[in-house]
Amino acid sequence: MDEHYKKHIARIKKIGESAKRRTKIYSELASLDDRGTARSLGSLQRASAPGKKLQKIGFIFLISPDPITTPLGIPMIIAGRYMDKIYNGATISDVGHETRKMAGKFRDVKDHMS
Repeated sequence: MDEHYKKHIARIKKIGESAKRRTKIYSELASLDDRGTARSLGSLQRASAPGKKLQKIGFIFLISPDPITTPLGIPMIIAGRYMDKIYNGATISDVGHETRKMAGKFRDVKDHMS
């Protein structure tokens, strides 16, 4: 039973250390007063995805009853799909999500090797 408490206390200590590191990083980021850095972090936060927008406009053109806009919709949809493959519209949250997935894969490999 004593071992269980030791493991639990060690886990709480690790969580506390992680929170301290995060707080330190966030406070350092907040202390940045460079307009260029703030602009780049902001653009990462709200990255646009032009391919998705082009696809939506293409679908609207395809559905619209006007005979001129219908043939324009199909190339716009194809161009939007192509832009999605080329343009990276990832945001910071996407990067964090992928990092968590990759860490899980590393953990699985490590567990299988042990």
